[in-house]
Amino acid sequence: MDRQTKHEEKRTYSFRTLFEILMVSIRLGVTSFGGPIAHLGYFHEEYIRRRKWMDEKSYADLVALAQFLPGPASSQVGIGIGIVRGGVLGGIISFLGFTLPSVIALIIFALLLQTFNLGEAGWIHGLKLVAVAIVAHAILGMAKNLTPDLKRKTIALFALTITLVWPAIYSQIGIILLAALTGFLMFKQHHLQEDHSKVYFPVSKKLGVICLTLFFGLLFLLPFLRELTSIRWIAMFDSFYRSGALVFGGGHVVLPLLEQEFVPTGWLSAEAFLAGYGATQAVPGPLFTFAAYLGAVINGWQGGFIATIAIFLPAFLLILGTLPFWDSLRRNPKIKGALMGVNAAVVGLLIAAFYQPIWTSSIIKPIDFAFAAILFSMLAYFKLPPWVIVLTGAVGGTLLGLL
Repeated sequence: MDRQTKHEEKRTYSFRTLFEILMVSIRLGVTSFGGPIAHLGYFHEEYIRRRKWMDEKSYADLVALAQFLPGPASSQVGIGIGIVRGGVLGGIISFLGFTLPSVIALIIFALLLQTFNLGEAGWIHGLKLVAVAIVAHAILGMAKNLTPDLKRKTIALFALTITLVWPAIYSQIGIILLAALTGFLMFKQHHLQEDHSKVYFPVSKKLGVICLTLFFGLLFLLPFLRELTSIRWIAMFDSFYRSGALVFGGGHVVLPLLEQEFVPTGWLSAEAFLAGYGATQAVPGPLFTFAAYLGAVINGWQGGFIATIAIFLPAFLLILGTLPFWDSLRRNPKIKGALMGVNAAVVGLLIAAFYQPIWTSSIIKPIDFAFAAILFSMLAYFKLPPWVIVLTGAVGGTLLGLL
């Protein structure tokens, strides 16, 4: 009887913990505006300072791991915190709470866009100009941090040039791999600060190996299934999965991969693509939820949820697969050097995406450039929140359409 009582107490505590994770992550999911860096700040305030679910050092290590991996860094940190607090199920619940609010909002936006044929509306053009301001701001911040020296500026220039001259999805993958090799060779003597601390996560090495095997297995198997079956759902899942698996640098950098996957192939128009990207800035949560909008435009609300699962699945598999091994990996200066090269290439990819399709599809007249400059200044210099920029862009685009 005693043992049963203890078991029930443990079970009750577990449910209470999972419910707490859900409530906190939902609150963050509906209030966390500002992109991945801002999200990490929200997480630190809520999870570390207020609730003390992790100590400062463990949180810093988790952030470092998320920056090391491809995929949405803030989502991976949220998943990791959920795992520390409530195991693998806690990680899943943390992800759902943080992600679903923006997923639902963007699916609704996509369905309204199609139902009411809003593609020619002036406010849609305003959202495209918002995308110009947002990505320009992201470029400046990332370039400052990721290309501080001439070697890394050269890697970024190489990535920019190759992406624009050979705008194919596989050229971007090749750039990332080549940048990793270059960084490995150039920065292998890069010294890390001595660190004797260890981080423990409740994930076994066996589960880690299974998740990493699934990650690479799906990455190589899905393209073959796509060619063999010609099933539209498999093709869509493959495109979103590959985009989520090969993106270093966060949500803004997924733009060129998704654009190359869906716009030239005719799955959706460039106008619809950029309208959705602008709308994504209006909602809180991770920028990767842009996939929910794209999936809904392509295949309705079912497509939106399938796209969301596909683009975030690599992040899940990678964070679960690497947590058991991260403590030894983070001490390896050669791995750190490869990451420095990849991060520099990310800047070049982002600049290329800024030119095509964002700039070429949005800045049509001098007044467009002037309004985009105003939006950029509001974001970068006046420090206004992103939702204000989006609202201003929508209203301003409507007024520009009347001129």
